[in-house]
Amino acid sequence: MSDDLTYGSYLRIPELLSLQQCRSVDPETGRPEHDETLFIVIHQVYELWFKQVLHELDELCRHLNADAPSRGTHQLKRVLKILKTLVAQLDVLETMTPLEFASFRPFLESASGFQSSQFRELELLLGQFDVTHLDLVERDPEARDRLERRLREPTVWDAFVRYLHRRGFDIPASVLERDVTLPHEPSSEVQATLVGIYRSDPALMEVCELLTDFDEGFMEWRYRHVMMVQRTIGTKQGTGGSDGAAYLRTIMRPAFADLWAIRTSF
Repeated sequence: MSDDLTYGSYLRIPELLSLQQCRSVDPETGRPEHDETLFIVIHQVYELWFKQVLHELDELCRHLNADAPSRGTHQLKRVLKILKTLVAQLDVLETMTPLEFASFRPFLESASGFQSSQFRELELLLGQFDVTHLDLVERDPEARDRLERRLREPTVWDAFVRYLHRRGFDIPASVLERDVTLPHEPSSEVQATLVGIYRSDPALMEVCELLTDFDEGFMEWRYRHVMMVQRTIGTKQGTGGSDGAAYLRTIMRPAFADLWAIRTSF
């Protein structure tokens, strides 16, 4: 054991605290605009949580692929707690008024959360990715490589329905052999199988309910994000040329549509 290891060196605190580099300049004081630091910290923390969510969902897929869905419930429960934290962070960001955001917004130039490659990875893992968004990271070859790799990989839902198939449940070939580069489409056959699971398999029903909880939590964060953007910039175009709140409303759709469709069957 090294005697040189400390809390600060293990977590690389000096490097971490040096990453909040403001670009704005207050014309009166010559210092950065006060609220830019908050804006940077919040978004850097988001990216750290996105990294952890991807880490947990990848582990969930590994458990499903190993026919151990009950072990994956731990990952889903953890991600649900993280989603609550992501929503709570918006409460902090909303302490910044539109005037305070406007004080440094021009300094963001073409930078936008629209370009978050990790958020795009999450969309891919959930089967909700728009392939045209690959162009958003064209100036970051490493990020584009990650997205293209994920684009060719099965999603969380693919891993789940393939597990069900191995368990002997009726999953159509069109679902099992679908083109994973395309968004998910609901399946009436899968929905019939899910209804049967809810009526006969409590352990698998719990997995289904946790997936639904995750979907609801993810949509809750997206909704709160929409309202935060609208509260801050109204109907203006978002930074980086995105459509701001109007764009965010278009992504208010569930990742696991079949789990929502069966709610009328009971």
